[in-house]
This record gives sequence, structure tokens and C-alpha cells, in this order.
Amino acid sequence: MGSKNKLKRFKENDTFANVFQPTREALVKNDYKLKGQWNATFFKNNNPIVLELGCGKGEYSVALAQRYPNKNFIGVDIKGARFWRGAKTALEDNLPNVAFLRTQIELIAYAFAENEVDEIWITFPDPQIKYKRTKHRLTNMAFLKRYKQILKPDGVVNLKTDSEFMHGYTLGLLHGAGHEVLYANHNVYKQEGSPEEVTSIQTFYESQYLEQNKPITYIRFKIN
Repeated sequence: MGSKNKLKRFKENDTFANVFQPTREALVKNDYKLKGQWNATFFKNNNPIVLELGCGKGEYSVALAQRYPNKNFIGVDIKGARFWRGAKTALEDNLPNVAFLRTQIELIAYAFAENEVDEIWITFPDPQIKYKRTKHRLTNMAFLKRYKQILKPDGVVNLKTDSEFMHGYTLGLLHGAGHEVLYANHNVYKQEGSPEEVTSIQTFYESQYLEQNKPITYIRFKIN
């Protein structure tokens, strides 16, 4: 994507009512106005809040919002030029139950209050295979602690990935730490009985992986 195109998207994001771009400082000061207030201030209802972390173009957030009008969805990513697409689609399709937050995922507990979130989706994250990159792996212990801070006690996390490494790493970590694995499958499209919302919604990259016959893996779990 050219820098002109990026700038255009950044400018458009500024005008979108469903896009929020707090500064790092505003979050870390712990006085972000929407923390604990997402339903009251933006969605104006008491429906469950579902996050998509590392949402990319926002395809999953938008598709879930279309499917579940009685839930509120927030796509989170640091790359605003990417989720511009999802934000624009949501506005064009008059979807009041989807928003986008531009921030780093390590700051997530500054953007949401304790018990504010019902569910988290992590879709096709970078597996950060190199040992030095493990601190950026979205299912490591530090990230799970952050998710637990904002999730309701019965909240769940979904991990959907094409990386068998990420799937295996996460399962091992969950079992080792005594977290509750509700469902795990290393090839959701080949297995009967896979959850419908996992197989019927596909991101752009996911459809490419499927064309290459790459297995898509899925884990649904609770953090104890």
C-alpha cells in the first residue's frame, strides 16, 4: 500500500464514528474515557462485548457483528490503515454493533475495565516463532494475564490460526498452567462438528491458506 493511500485512510479513520485512536499516554495514565464505558457511551446497550485482537482488515469483526446483532464487537489493531476497510464496511452496512480501536494489544487492560469483556477472538496472529520474539506471542503467559484482567469470570478466548506451531505452543501452555480447554481441533475444515462460526467466516488470508491446503486450527479456552 502506497504512503499516499495510507495517509488517505488515516484521515478517513479520523472522521469515522466507529473508530477510536487513543494515544499511548492517554491509556497508560489510566484515564481513558471509554474504559468501563464502552456499552454505556458507544454501543448504548448492555449486550456482551467481544474483542478481535490483531483484527487486520476487520473481516471477522464485521462478519460476527452481522451474524450476532445482540452482541457488540470491537476489532483491535495497531495498524489503522488495515482496519479502515472493516470500519468503512460497518458504516456502509449500518452495523451499530461494531467498533475499531487502534492500539497495541499489550495495552488492552488500559482500554477495558475488569469484567467488561465476554469473549476474545485471536485470528491468525503472527506466531513469532523465533525465541527472541516469544514476548510478542499473543497467547503467552503475560498476554493471558492481561486477558484475564478484562474478561468476565466465565469469559472465553478463541484462537484460530494456520500455524501448527502456534496451536501446539498454546495447547501445551494451557494444559501446563491448568487452564480449561473447551475445544481443540488441528484441522477444523476436515473435522465434522466444528463450530459453525469458525468454519463459515473466513478472512482473505484464510481463504488463501485453504487454497494451499493448509490446515486451519482452532482452540476455545477459559483462563483460570
